[in-house]
Amino acid sequence: MRHSVVLDDKRCRGCTSCIKCCPTEAIRVRGRRATILPDRCIDCGSCIRVCPHRAIKSVGDSLDVLKRYTYCVALPEPSLYGQFQHLDNLDLVLNALLEIGFHRVYEVAKAAEMISDFERECIRSGVPTPTPQISASCPTVLRLIRMRFPKLIPHVATTILPMELAAILARREAQAVTGLPAEQIGVFALVPCSSKVTAARSPEHLSRPVLDGAIPIRDVYLRLLGPMKRLAETPLEPLSSAGILGLGWASCGGESAARLGERSVAVDGIENVIRMLDEIEDGRLPEADFLELSACTQGCVGGCFNVENPYAAKMRLKGLTRGLPVSRNRFPLNGPDRTLVVRDKELQYLPALVLDQDVEAALNKQMRIQELEAHLPGLHCGSCGAPSCHAFAEDVVLGRACEDDCIFKVRERMRSMAGKEEADDYLPPPFRGQREKAAKP
Repeated sequence: MRHSVVLDDKRCRGCTSCIKCCPTEAIRVRGRRATILPDRCIDCGSCIRVCPHRAIKSVGDSLDVLKRYTYCVALPEPSLYGQFQHLDNLDLVLNALLEIGFHRVYEVAKAAEMISDFERECIRSGVPTPTPQISASCPTVLRLIRMRFPKLIPHVATTILPMELAAILARREAQAVTGLPAEQIGVFALVPCSSKVTAARSPEHLSRPVLDGAIPIRDVYLRLLGPMKRLAETPLEPLSSAGILGLGWASCGGESAARLGERSVAVDGIENVIRMLDEIEDGRLPEADFLELSACTQGCVGGCFNVENPYAAKMRLKGLTRGLPVSRNRFPLNGPDRTLVVRDKELQYLPALVLDQDVEAALNKQMRIQELEAHLPGLHCGSCGAPSCHAFAEDVVLGRACEDDCIFKVRERMRSMAGKEEADDYLPPPFRGQREKAAKP
């Protein structure tokens, strides 16, 4: 998998700020440089937010990629609208997209309303599903479940991402309008987060990508300001095609609301998501029918590619929905086309946390990890470059580190060659032993 979260070695100072925030312990700092373990990364973007040196970033596609195609379609996520102050007309943003190089616009919010209608049909028809059903709308959560909560995979909804359905339908419409072959039509999502860039390249539940790229919202934001200012005083082509329910998907709780009345729980923030999944796995949330999980604070409006505060963006989106119909779109596909909204690839367990493919060898390594961890201080200080003492013991056993990387292990060896006080002098002040105060004369 090609991850969108990458490290800039030239900026990294080895400060260890990132290792504590990673929910899957995918980052290590060795030799004053951070490294990302690709098999553990879920592209949540938490490290991007906390890095004080901006050494970790997410890389999407640039607008230059439009030049490769004869006809280009933009798929704006609804969170894009919340980035603009004093916006009172969605058509202003959509028409501005046509000014910066796109030939057609297809709103992801429109596809979201179709998926919501499909889900409501499934609820009414009584299609049996494991309870609670877990939303499939956040790629980070999907990868987290595959890695850390594989028992919950059967609970994940079978629908694809709204941007994926939008890409399929937008390409069909563009082919019908232009007569061009599919390979000459570029379909690009304007995304709010790093996980959707990765999902566009390597879908979690589709056998092949349906998007030609994913462009960060922050990269189109400034490009849109000029055209929007020019278009503000001119008649606009009516392009907006979504209602309240579609725009609501931009913030946490929007997908749940679009299911209309089902008992649901909406959770935002990756740490809260992990806590909730732990409870679900332990069977401690039996009364909920649907669980909407968003890795980012406040949902997609809190993605690392946005330019505005998520709370302000949510407020603006709420204002934009005034006067709009509840929904403008129903699920229109019949016959074989009904399967377009359903994933064509089963979610599989990701063995990122497996110590060894051989069970006996894995058990042996686990015992060695537990033995080493028992002799560590348990402070989880991060001085060794690992986020916790357990992660450090795992690194030692797997050959990614040596015991001397722990300053407390170094102190133990120093004590065999020097007095106790002298050995403590080699520790940072917070970890030195308490010394007796000198007696007052």
